Amino acid sequence: MAGSRSEAPVVIAVAITGSVPRKADNPAVPVTVPEQIESTQRAFEAGATLCHIHVRNDDESPSSDPDKFAAVQEGLRKHCPGMIVQFSTGGRGRDPAARGLSLKHRPDMASLSTGSVNFPTIVYENSASLVTDLAGQMKQYGVRPEIEIFDLSHLHGAKRLVEAGLIDARPHVQFVMGVQNAMPAEEHLLDILLAETRRILPEATWTAAGIGRNQAIVMEWALARGADAVRTGLEDNIRVTKDRLAASNAELVGLAAEAVARHGRRVATPEEARAALGLA
Repeated sequence: MAGSRSEAPVVIAVAITGSVPRKADNPAVPVTVPEQIESTQRAFEAGATLCHIHVRNDDESPSSDPDKFAAVQEGLRKHCPGMIVQFSTGGRGRDPAARGLSLKHRPDMASLSTGSVNFPTIVYENSASLVTDLAGQMKQYGVRPEIEIFDLSHLHGAKRLVEAGLIDARPHVQFVMGVQNAMPAEEHLLDILLAETRRILPEATWTAAGIGRNQAIVMEWALARGADAVRTGLEDNIRVTKDRLAASNAELVGLAAEAVARHGRRVATPEEARAALGLA
């Protein structure tokens, strides 16, 4: 499985906005297109080389507006040269039929969940037909998927997509840990997920995301196991400590870069990030 070489540079992914946190939770959450571009540029300067994008309506609710996705992408390609642009096709607060509308703008990557899971107040529903449709659109537009793993069965959903020829045999997978009612942030569960990934998707690259207070510890677990990437950002965690809000996405990226260095590795350049994730 790719990523076992501990000397390899680490891609820092920044999830800048998400669909949940609001300005009332942390004023640094970037909501408008200009705010998202500016926040990402600062994060890029701090070492992030992949940006995971959600867009919002004027009332801060989740949006699927493809023009907003395109506007953010245009700004990032101008101000963050070489940065990997990854659109969300996530389902919280979005019409399933609209979740793939932005793919026509051909971002470098897009998130792809391969199964359903419980979230705190909703069922995050990803039917087999929707997963197949989104994967097909990604293949059509040349968009590389990041497979979101909320449950062990989702790995087998990814394997089925490989077998169907909808994705290649070297997917990038992300283990999402610490969402309430979904997969807990427990270290032994990461080992189980990694073992199964190595068994059925041996060429995969991987990362792990810890939600909320789990962000830092999941990052440490991932780095200790030779992850290809780590994820941070205000989508997942709005705090630096229990008592202090994060000042920006850039601050969280800086903390991730420090964690990378503690593990004797270095932060990937944009060119290295693209090569590591099959985008070179």
